[in-house]
Amino acid sequence: MTTPLTLTPGRGPDGAAVLKVVGEIDMSNTEALGAALDGIRGRLVVDLTECEYLDSAGLTVLFAHASRIELVATPLLAPVMTYSGLASMTTVRGLEDPPARG
Repeated sequence: MTTPLTLTPGRGPDGAAVLKVVGEIDMSNTEALGAALDGIRGRLVVDLTECEYLDSAGLTVLFAHASRIELVATPLLAPVMTYSGLASMTTVRGLEDPPARG
């Protein structure tokens, strides 16, 4: 069964290509994510602010496109981007405000 995932291409206020990701990214739907990323040429902002889950299969797809994407992550996903090493390969917005511990 494929996990629900919505991928919506668009443009940001500055005209940059944006791919809005809503739902969960796992091995059941990474082919769709890869196809969406392949279908957009040039620099691309991948908005993960409504992505609730990202597994290693999803990270693999993002790593394959790291040279041309910029990610927007939530505080929940920010540690995944850092610990996986993806944040050292591309810009990840949302790392500035780590979740409070307490």
